[in-house]
Amino acid sequence: MAFYKILSCFFVGISTWRISVPSAPTMSLCFLLISFFLQSDAQIRYSIPEEMRKGSLIGNVAQDLGLDLKRLRSGRARIVTGENVQYAELKTDKGTLVVNERIDREQLCGDVTPCSFTFEILLENPMELHPVTIEVLDVNDNAPTFQSKQFDLEISESATIGSRYDLEAARDADVGENGLQNYNLSPNDNFALTQHVYPDGSKYSVMVLQNALDREKEPRLNLKLVAVDGGGPQRSGTVNINIVVLDANDNAPVFNQSIYKATVTENSPKGTRILTVNATDKDSGAYGEVTYSFSKSKAPIGGYFEINHISGTILVAKDLDFEKDKKFEFIVESKDQGGLTDKCDVEIEIIDVNDNAPVINVMSFSSPVSEDSPVGTTIGIINVKDLDSGENGQVRCRVEGSAPVEVKSNVRNYYALVTNAPLDRESVSDFNITVIASDSGKPPLSVTKTFHLKISDVNDNPPVFTRALYSATITENNSPGFSVLSVVAKDPDENQNARVSYILEECDIGGSPVSGYISVNSENGVISAARSFDYEQTKQFLCVIKAQDGGSPPPLSSNVTVKILVQDQNDNGPQVLYPVQTGGSLVAEMVPRSADVGYLVTKVVAVDVDSGQNAWLSYKLQKAADRALFEVGLQNGEIRTIRQVTDKDAVKQRLAVIVEDNGQPSRSATVIVNVVVADSFPEVMSEFTDFTHDKEYNDNLTFYLVLALAVVSFLFITCVVVIISVKIYRWRQSRVLYHSNLPVIPYYPPRYSDTLGTATLPHVYNYDTCRTTDSRKSDIKYMQPMSQSLVSVDDVGTECAQNGQQRSTASTLVRLYF
Repeated sequence: MAFYKILSCFFVGISTWRISVPSAPTMSLCFLLISFFLQSDAQIRYSIPEEMRKGSLIGNVAQDLGLDLKRLRSGRARIVTGENVQYAELKTDKGTLVVNERIDREQLCGDVTPCSFTFEILLENPMELHPVTIEVLDVNDNAPTFQSKQFDLEISESATIGSRYDLEAARDADVGENGLQNYNLSPNDNFALTQHVYPDGSKYSVMVLQNALDREKEPRLNLKLVAVDGGGPQRSGTVNINIVVLDANDNAPVFNQSIYKATVTENSPKGTRILTVNATDKDSGAYGEVTYSFSKSKAPIGGYFEINHISGTILVAKDLDFEKDKKFEFIVESKDQGGLTDKCDVEIEIIDVNDNAPVINVMSFSSPVSEDSPVGTTIGIINVKDLDSGENGQVRCRVEGSAPVEVKSNVRNYYALVTNAPLDRESVSDFNITVIASDSGKPPLSVTKTFHLKISDVNDNPPVFTRALYSATITENNSPGFSVLSVVAKDPDENQNARVSYILEECDIGGSPVSGYISVNSENGVISAARSFDYEQTKQFLCVIKAQDGGSPPPLSSNVTVKILVQDQNDNGPQVLYPVQTGGSLVAEMVPRSADVGYLVTKVVAVDVDSGQNAWLSYKLQKAADRALFEVGLQNGEIRTIRQVTDKDAVKQRLAVIVEDNGQPSRSATVIVNVVVADSFPEVMSEFTDFTHDKEYNDNLTFYLVLALAVVSFLFITCVVVIISVKIYRWRQSRVLYHSNLPVIPYYPPRYSDTLGTATLPHVYNYDTCRTTDSRKSDIKYMQPMSQSLVSVDDVGTECAQNGQQRSTASTLVRLYF
């Protein structure tokens, strides 16, 4: 049995401790078990009845928290309630909580249930914060009450059986079983009483007409409505109902809406119009005149609104406060002069405005602080609260300026002032800390609090890098000694202690020491490349640089990581993987003559070892025997037919495909694709011999032919000029001899013959053309002179031999004859 008690206590108290007064031995056992499973800063929860006398015991805090009484006294334990009333008092000498002020549950929470209030027990050295929640239990100390002493009704004698009349709802400040439970109507022959519940849980009664009224017999009825609660002893409240029977009025007012909804901002000035209700009555005269009023069955509490009895306009009667009331729900009643009524529901939602600034309360603050205090040292605790709701009540705290202190959230509305950087008395010996607390309203409201902090001296200043991580990019194929980047470390000390040296920490990169990759200047921290990098081998690497000052003993230092990225260059051209280019054998792709448009002939596959856009490949058709037959996919390198293959298409097709990368400048590779258009293999074999020895068409051949022709032409013109010059020179010599007295001796150059007997130089040019099977390639041959007696001035050339199965290079033969 004890085991089940212990187990039940554990599951009940695992999230919160709920301690009732007075406590039983079983509950004490629960507290011991709970204190074993919960941490010392767990939330404690007590339950006490309201209206306890001052000094009554609430609970033993020291025992429940597992704290020693000495700890309560040395930690200066105290209760922190903020701006709330301090209902409880901590007895540090006994470790108990007692009632400090009278607790009225209805005044504290109203209709809210369960009712509780929370405060914190704060201890220092070290700081501890223990939230404590006290639940206030309701006692039946309030009787149901009606707002009015009496309730007047005017009912027409023509009212139909079953007509309903809402009666004033009673209010009971108690809750639960102590709250309002039932309504009773004094015995009568005309009306019966029914009970209903509003959506908010409040109960009201409706009087239903059971027997028709007769004004001539009974013009007035006096009834009593009694409201009773369920407490012990039971309490009740009574209201008199005075019914005046009116003459017949057969049409009641009717509202055009069953429910009216509106919104109004808090702090709206008095007289602000919210909305207008409207009801119409088909009757004429006095019976058709409608007046408006708040229904007593559910009227607005507190007099915040007023209604124009004639127009039905609802106005603000006094200042609204969103922090107190967020929504109002009430009933407006329309009544004609005949006493017939109609009701409509009105819901008015209060919109919050940012009318409350945050409030800062200082819990503790320590000054001075040693400069060697570690980062995150708590120097103060503040409490910040904002009475607004939603975004208007969301508070943000920050430290203004460059003080090395930041605000961190601790528990709920508590914030800790902690250091976020090392303190240095040599730089700043004291400074002000300005804390700004602002809400999220529009416009935001804020409050500031200034703290003066002094720094006590400690000599401790290591070098500090300006960055936590350095990163640089270097292009591959760099020259050794290229400066990559500079690292900078600063030491706020002076003289030798501030002299910083930079050291490259030893580590391996791919099995090689890091010193083989980079070097660092010990004086200025410039990092240089020790080698030329290759992106395909090393894409990036990390190294560690140490900054060490000149202090002694020992020197202080700090490290930083340097990340070096190698940037790719377009230093590799594309490599064709397929089709394989072989020198000794021929590979050809076969395309049937029945191939349709889009037939996949083959696919050129190429790779580029570069990266990024340098490795993006594109394929283009450079040359083709028939460009109208094939095309190459720009991205995938697929060779497809672009029209229907016909019988007129040549069997042998030769395609030159160029593969280019996207680098700057781009690199390319060319591949020759042989295609055979045939339906069967024997047909391919019949053409295979001619196909393999087909003459290659090359643009370089045309260039060489043109160059050879230009050289020959230049030599020809030079020879002609030389010959003419010689002839003119000889002619002048002959003229000299002619006019002289010397005998004329004819002179004939070797191999010269005046065949025509005219002493002139006939020029004979014989040309013979050797044509190949391809009309685009020709060899020119200059034939032998017609007569062997002619003088050969120049004899240059080779014979043109033509073979049907071998390709010959064109040669130019030139002979000049005189």
